[in-house]
Amino acid sequence: MIGSGIYRRIGWACICALLFAPVAGAEPAPLTRAHAHNDYEHPHPLFDALAQGFCSVEADIYLTNGMLLVAHDLEKAWPSNTLEKLYLDPLLARVKQNKGHVYSKPTEFTLLIDVKSDAEPTYAALRKVLRRYRQMLTTFSNDRTDTKAVTVILSGNRAQETVAREKTRYASIDGRLPDLEGSFSRHLIPWVSDNWTKHFQWRGQGPLPDADKVKLAGIVKTAHAQGRKLRFWAVPDEETAWKELFDAGVDVLNTDRLEEMRKFLSSR
Repeated sequence: MIGSGIYRRIGWACICALLFAPVAGAEPAPLTRAHAHNDYEHPHPLFDALAQGFCSVEADIYLTNGMLLVAHDLEKAWPSNTLEKLYLDPLLARVKQNKGHVYSKPTEFTLLIDVKSDAEPTYAALRKVLRRYRQMLTTFSNDRTDTKAVTVILSGNRAQETVAREKTRYASIDGRLPDLEGSFSRHLIPWVSDNWTKHFQWRGQGPLPDADKVKLAGIVKTAHAQGRKLRFWAVPDEETAWKELFDAGVDVLNTDRLEEMRKFLSSR
């Protein structure tokens, strides 16, 4: 019985929940603007981010032999590293431990799933998996979002039209800046993310130029007026850049430097 896949996954979730459970009174303050980019590349996927109080983590997935495997590159998509084992099972264990929340302080938590394999078959498999965890997942419809402990957002190869046709969705879509000019509902696209280098010239040297500041302020204003959160990737991963984005009102700060980001946000 111990050798079956489901018991191995549950065992991993429980062991990690115990090993990384915060000592009473020592849980980090949840950082609602901190996003762990390529979270799975840290020594302890998910748990290193949780230990710093992050409220958003990113997992790249490939559909391989019917399994959703977490990896940046296909050749490193090991069968042991399923989305369920590394993220969904330990999150569910944590939500049960904290009576309906990822942290003891009620805070929305985002699992950004970056789809690397073909959009449609990967989403079809993902939807079946997410349905098993629906007790903790935010649900979306055309005109409503029912927020629960964990919100799943799809990035990368997104089966957007398929997702949009569903009456009840366990995931929403990570949009791009051009979507701010469209008519998509915020219940379908609650986030907008894009590559910083495609829209701004600044690379972290010296202050952010006035032209970039004005452009960024306009993007933030538009996103917020539509009820969407904003994130950029490929931003210089250093405090000078974090400060510019934080001060501009960018909602989610992308980083690979977990502890440094915690210190930065905790000082704000």
